[in-house]
Amino acid sequence: MNILIVEANPDLSEVWKRHLERHGCTVQVAASQENAVCVLQKARIDVIVLNLLLEAGSAFAVADFASYRQPGARVVFVTRSTFFSDGSIFNLVPNACGFFPVQTPPEDLAAIVAHYGA
Repeated sequence: MNILIVEANPDLSEVWKRHLERHGCTVQVAASQENAVCVLQKARIDVIVLNLLLEAGSAFAVADFASYRQPGARVVFVTRSTFFSDGSIFNLVPNACGFFPVQTPPEDLAAIVAHYGA
C-alpha cells in the first residue's frame, strides 16, 4: 500500500511514517501543497494522510488534485482544529474518508489507513 503523508511537522510525520511502515506500507512525506502535488504526479498513492491546516498551501487543493489525478486515492484528514467537527468536510471533499484529531495515537492512525487502503 502506498501512502502519502502531508504534514509540515517533521517529527510528527516521522512518527506516523514509522508506524505505517511497520504495517508494510510504502510511505512518502510532503511538507507542503507543492511537494504533495509533485508526489501525486509521480507515484501511485492509495491513501493520503493530510493535515487540514497546512502551513504552506491548501489541504483542499491537495485533496482536489488527488481526486483528479488519482481518483482512487482516499484522504484521511487530521487536524488540531474543531472547525469541521460537524462532518461537513465529507460534503466538501468527495475523496475524504476520515477526519481525526492530530493527537490520534499513531497505531490507531495506521489501522485507519490500513482499513481504507485495503
